[in-house]
Amino acid sequence: MNRRNLAVAIAGVLAFPGAAFSQSSVSISGYLKVAMENIRLGNSARPNSSENRVVDENSRIIFTMVEDLGGGVQAIGQVDWRITTDVGADSMSGNNWVGLRSKSWGQFVFGRSDLHYNNSTSEISSKGSYKAQIIAILTYAGGGATAIANDSRTPNIYKYDSPNWGGFTIGAAYSTNPVPATAAEADIGSTVRRGNAYNIEPNFTRENWGVGYSYWRAKTDAFVVPDQRGDRAWGYFVWGGLKLGLNYDRSKLTTAGIGTTSNRTAWAPTLRYTTAPHNFYLEYAKAKDDKATVASDGAYMIGAAYAYDLSKRTSIGISYAMVKNDAGAVYNLYGGGAGYASTGAAPLPGEDPRVWSLAIRHAF
Repeated sequence: MNRRNLAVAIAGVLAFPGAAFSQSSVSISGYLKVAMENIRLGNSARPNSSENRVVDENSRIIFTMVEDLGGGVQAIGQVDWRITTDVGADSMSGNNWVGLRSKSWGQFVFGRSDLHYNNSTSEISSKGSYKAQIIAILTYAGGGATAIANDSRTPNIYKYDSPNWGGFTIGAAYSTNPVPATAAEADIGSTVRRGNAYNIEPNFTRENWGVGYSYWRAKTDAFVVPDQRGDRAWGYFVWGGLKLGLNYDRSKLTTAGIGTTSNRTAWAPTLRYTTAPHNFYLEYAKAKDDKATVASDGAYMIGAAYAYDLSKRTSIGISYAMVKNDAGAVYNLYGGGAGYASTGAAPLPGEDPRVWSLAIRHAF
């Protein structure tokens, strides 16, 4: 994205607030989060298998637009601008969409959005390390080599979210071309199979507990990657400052001309305890050996963090996370292969990544 043009646009909005906001409201939110880290690959024969570094932790600036259309209907939009504070990069790779909403019939948007992969009871990344999330295990199949639902936003979607009916909600989404996360349609004149994906997510929540389920099915144009099916279920219970969660995931990959090439199940308990200004997190995830492969490719992960709230908006947290891979597995710390780790940090089969992290976060 051209930051100079963005700055000019924002300056124009602020210079003429009467014209810009006469029919709609625009709010700005987000957070900046940066960490000092030590990363190491255990069980490795590399000449250099560890390093110290400073790294951004998924900082973002979010612009939310709302206009009342009358009759209880609103026009809505969101621009989720991701910034990488340590190296000065930026992109429009977040959840970006435009649509309509109503208290009576719900919300309908077009654009790109997180679907399926990030559904869990994990909260460690809010103030602890982004890399310590259990979805590092839950969101990968094929021994940790293949991301389900992009491990990122799904593009080209129509998405519906229902109103809250006595604690029950349901979300449903359809993508005309889901993979990769930057995909555009190329069906006209094409002789290959057309891709699509859909996601259904019912949830039920009460004052101190909740359960949810997410179903994901995806196929890409011309079998760019194997077809995917994902089933994710989770639940939690809150008692005072204590929150206990449990997650289950089954992910399957099907390759053209071969059949099922991955059939992996995983489970993960989580714990969060808060007593202001102290926050404690402990998470564990276990991926079983893949039923469709010959290799020993299971893994487990442990993540722990403590964060201290300096104010309502600012916290500082220390975290430790590690992944223990079987001989044929390549599961990584979360985000390790998506720009939140160094070049070459992806593990080879049997290597065991771990991180110590000290992060500071400021929300606005």
